[in-house]
Amino acid sequence: MYVLIVGAGQVGKMIASNLADSHDVAVVERDPEVAEEITYSFDVLSVQGDGTELETLREAGLERADLIVACTNSDEANIVVCGTAKSVSDTFTIARVRRRTLLNTWEGSEGAFGVDFMVCTDLLVAQTIFRISGFPQAQDVEMFAGGLVRMAEFDISSDSPLVGQRVEEADQHDSMTFAGVFRGDEMIVARGETVFCADDRIVVIGSPSSVKEFAMATVTDTTSSTDDVVIVGGSEIGFQTAREFEAHGFEPRLVERDHERAREIAEALPNTFVMESDATDTEFLAREHIDEADIVIAALDSDEKNLLVSLLARRVGVDRTVAIIENTEYGDLFETVGIDVAINPREETAEEIVRFTRTDQTEKIAMLEHDRAEVIEVELGPESALTGRQIADSMADLPECVVIGAISRDGELITPRGTTVPRAGDHVVLFVDATVLDEVSSVL
Repeated sequence: MYVLIVGAGQVGKMIASNLADSHDVAVVERDPEVAEEITYSFDVLSVQGDGTELETLREAGLERADLIVACTNSDEANIVVCGTAKSVSDTFTIARVRRRTLLNTWEGSEGAFGVDFMVCTDLLVAQTIFRISGFPQAQDVEMFAGGLVRMAEFDISSDSPLVGQRVEEADQHDSMTFAGVFRGDEMIVARGETVFCADDRIVVIGSPSSVKEFAMATVTDTTSSTDDVVIVGGSEIGFQTAREFEAHGFEPRLVERDHERAREIAEALPNTFVMESDATDTEFLAREHIDEADIVIAALDSDEKNLLVSLLARRVGVDRTVAIIENTEYGDLFETVGIDVAINPREETAEEIVRFTRTDQTEKIAMLEHDRAEVIEVELGPESALTGRQIADSMADLPECVVIGAISRDGELITPRGTTVPRAGDHVVLFVDATVLDEVSSVL
């Protein structure tokens, strides 16, 4: 596939990095220094110029492009790029936007703007926060097979009963599979003899109920719910997050310092209790019983402010904190100082876009630990190496660093075992080392 990426910011670089080994990639960037850096950093064609101009797109290979990704920092420019490309070609176009109003317009008018698929960053982040909030200690949560299957990544604390157990001892849930373990810089495929250690991050795949029961029983000793949600910051991400919780029956609290913005949010979100204040004011935190919150989400306009708010929340006794970070290099720092989950909007956007480059049968992907591993959903065809054979036999045709986590058949969840025989049309959810993804895809 020939992929043309317009915009070499963090999103563009992440997409280029992910695709360079398996696709022909060209990147258009206006900044000459950044365009030159791309040339030396990745095995891609770099074109310096304005991606909204047809001649620049042609210079980058528009006529042979299978996919165009417009991911500059300007919503309007991204839409113009797609419209310009569509004026002379039928290539598939993807536009990254931040404003949900543009997404609403596009969804309400088929083919609007010349965009085939639109990714709304702020909405993606809000949905991610909501998914994670329902699972204690979860670092990442994704849905597969139409919601029938959950994938979750958990931190293992030193006091977890999992520490020192083997996978075969901990495997007590009928509809859940242990998939992988991240230990420092090492990625371990979960086998029966694998022993869990403190500070491991483990990936499990199974039914929503089993994954949640597992989390409550073994990952953490807390039994608290996520009823009391506090969102700090009336940014677009903060607003969309509150709206997402409202849509699922919650009544979140939102703290916003600016009077006009607080009033605007209060009018738009009737089930959100908006408090006009500075969230770094410790007297305010005490007065409003922020310490009783089940989760505090920091969605202010800078990484530094989000770090400060999160640390204050932990200091007053909040069990769980989630912070938005724009700088990808801050992720490890935030978690090192005690922030439970750090979410980068650009990473969320890149992951959503990358799935369009997968083979036709791949339904969905989730990238873990900066794409060291992926969880993918594949619909099996009659020629797949898994179809019509017991899993114990067919796994010989797959690399060792692959785990079949779940199977969906006609709306029912099947927990895979060695004697399970997948059929054509089944949806299979697999945990795969990212380095062998192309090899796995070729036999599925």
